[in-house]
Order: sequence, then structure tokens, then C-alpha cells
Amino acid sequence: MQFAAQIIFWGSMLALLHSYVFYPLLMRFLARGKRPNAIIFTPDDPDLPVVSVLMSVHNEERVIGPKIYSLTKLNYPPEKLRIYIGSDCSTDRTNDLVAHAFDIHFPLPHAHFSLFPKRRGKPPVINDLAARAQADFEQIFHPALAKATAGNPETLQPSNPKPSNQQPSPRHIFLLTDASVMLEPDTLYNLVRHFKNDRIGVVDANMRSEGLRVQGISRSEERYLSGEVGLKNREGLAWGMMIGPFGGCYAFRADLFEPIPPRSLVDDFWLVFRVLERGYQAINDLDAVCYEGATHRVADEYRRKKRIAAGSFQNLARFRRWVLPPVTRLGFAFFSHKVLRWFGGFFLLAILLSSGFLGLQDQAFRVLFWLLLVGTAGVFVLNYIQNQLLSRPIILLKNIAYFLAMNIALTDGFFKWVRGIRDNTWQRTTRS
Repeated sequence: MQFAAQIIFWGSMLALLHSYVFYPLLMRFLARGKRPNAIIFTPDDPDLPVVSVLMSVHNEERVIGPKIYSLTKLNYPPEKLRIYIGSDCSTDRTNDLVAHAFDIHFPLPHAHFSLFPKRRGKPPVINDLAARAQADFEQIFHPALAKATAGNPETLQPSNPKPSNQQPSPRHIFLLTDASVMLEPDTLYNLVRHFKNDRIGVVDANMRSEGLRVQGISRSEERYLSGEVGLKNREGLAWGMMIGPFGGCYAFRADLFEPIPPRSLVDDFWLVFRVLERGYQAINDLDAVCYEGATHRVADEYRRKKRIAAGSFQNLARFRRWVLPPVTRLGFAFFSHKVLRWFGGFFLLAILLSSGFLGLQDQAFRVLFWLLLVGTAGVFVLNYIQNQLLSRPIILLKNIAYFLAMNIALTDGFFKWVRGIRDNTWQRTTRS
């Protein structure tokens, strides 16, 4: 039993260190000296792709106006931009605001607004919008193909092309974005320019937080977000295998889009991993900057992380073959960047329990156990006290509390997945 406890303790420590320290350092080393994709469209290239913006919204009255306004400021040829918004049974003023904004900024055929009277969640709405956008694209730009596929909706779906024998057309790109994410004027071009390279299937944006505050968790979340941006960028530079986009803003080769499975909670990861499975590249462009309001309350971020965790374990079950032998580059990146982190809460608990068991016979482990137990409780207590009393809290203490709380949320999300995911509707997160 002592030997097994030793394996659990050191194995859990190694798993956390590998995911948070060793793997990022490896990506930093492998990406060193690598240049971003150089096969790009120039801003005045007549072959710039047609872009269809796909956006599922539910009760977004606080942000939908600024969001649509940000789309009007994009530095991209207007004749090559289409906007598709689907309202997932919104009950506030979202529908009226979208309709009004479209009347002013995006008249037909450049904008399409779909009202869905039954709440279904984001993935079904995105599936419907993608099918509509692809059909419109074929009708306008490939009428012969549209006529051949008329009456057969299944032909609007991709045929799983392989890089070795069939390249997808770079002329139609989906931009999947959330209502709460605001784009800079050059963001769309900086994403789409890479699709001149036929090997690239997905380009992710550089997500930044705005409205940061000293109080709350926003600065800790921003620190984690910045680290993830850098890691995703280096994965793309080193291997062309960015393991999952942020989801709030990323460009996707339309020919590679596949209908998202029912009840999916993390649809963006599923879509991008399917592209990687099929041999195409996914990269991150640091110049494609966009902003999202920061979260400040730990309860809001906990709920969001729990939902994401449940969807992550859902995707792990779907893509489990990649963490089984034989070891591949994609499987190693998936396991190192995502899978180990998803189990981070279990590793922390295993370290605590195994050190307690080993402490029954070993003084050093006994001291370590009490340090971990008292230290964990103390972090939460001290962080609560400093939030109440200090105008400038100790950042290190806040970061540790944030790290522990989010790993608890990941563990909670695992049990949410085990109990079964019955629907994929969401509750919007309160942001700045």
C-alpha cells in the first residue's frame, strides 16, 4: 500500500507539473525561431474569401448593439461579408435590437436574422445557420452547384475531404463569434488572410479581457487567459495543432464544417478537433485581437467552468482514442494541454490523500499533509478576508485561490457529465 500511495503522490505531482510547466516549456522551445504562416491573402487581394459570420444569441440585449456595431467597422470588403444571427428563444429586447441594427447597417442579402421559438442551445442554432450560409453561398457564387444539390440538404454538408487528395475551396469562411466578444477593425482580415494556405482549417483570435478590477477574480482570469493565448499560439507555430480555440471568435473553413452533435456543451473544441483529426492545421494569430468583458465574481466563473468541464469530459469520451496507444503528436498535445488539466482537481485531491496516508508512517509526509490541508483552507479564508478589508489585495494569494477554485469546478463538472447531459442551453455569464 505504501508503494501504491507513493506512485499516486508522485504521479499526480508529475501530471500537474507536466501540463502547467513542462509542456508549455516544450512548446516554447519548439516554437522558438518559427515564423507564422506566410502564405496569406493581401488586404487588396481580389480572391479574398467570402465570410459568413455565424452567431447564436440568447438574451443579449446588453451587448448585441455594440457587437453589431463592431461588425460594421471591420476592414473587410463589404460585398464579401454576410451576417447570420440566430436568436435562441430570446425573451428580452435582443430580437428587436438585432432587427433594428440590421435595418440600419446590414440589409439583405448581407444579413439574415432567424428567430427560433423553442430554446435548443447554441449548437443546433449554429448548425442551422451554417447550413443556411452554405446554401446561400452556393446559390450566389456557385449557382450550378446549388442547382445540383437542390432538394437534397445532405449534400450541403462537407464530404470529409482529405489534404492528400482533395483541397477545400478557400473562398468561403465561417466566423464563429459570441455576442459578448468585440472585434477590432482588422481582426477579421487577420484571421481570414491565412486561408490562402490550403493546409490551414482554423484560425483562432487573440482573446483579451477588458474592464479588469483590483477586486474580484478578473485579474487572475486574465493571467490564465494570457498564458493560454501564448500556449495556443506556440502550438500552432510548432506543430500547426492548436488544441482548442477560445470559442468567442475564430475563423473556420466552411468546407470543413460538420454538424455539431446533439447536447454538445463545448462545440468549438469538437469542431476544431475534428479539423485536426482530418489532417488540417489550426493556428492562433496574435494580431487578430478581440475583447470580452471580464468576470469578477467567483460564483459566475465557477458556474461557467463547471459547464465547460462537463463538455470537456464529453469531448474526451468522443476523442478518447487519441489518449490511447499508439502515441501520436496530436494525441500527445491533447493529453498534455487538455486532458491532464481536466483531471487537475482529482490530482490535487490525490496528492492530499496520498500524503496523508504516507504520513501515517513518514514524518515528512505527515508535515506535508498538514501544510497542504491547512494551507488550502487558509488560502480561501485569507482571500475572503483580504477581499473584504484590503483595497489592493495580494495578487499571489488571489491567483492561488482562483487556481484551486477552478480545479474544484473542473471536478464538479466531471460529476455533472457522469450524471448525464440532458440539454445544452446556457445561462450567460455576468461580465463588465
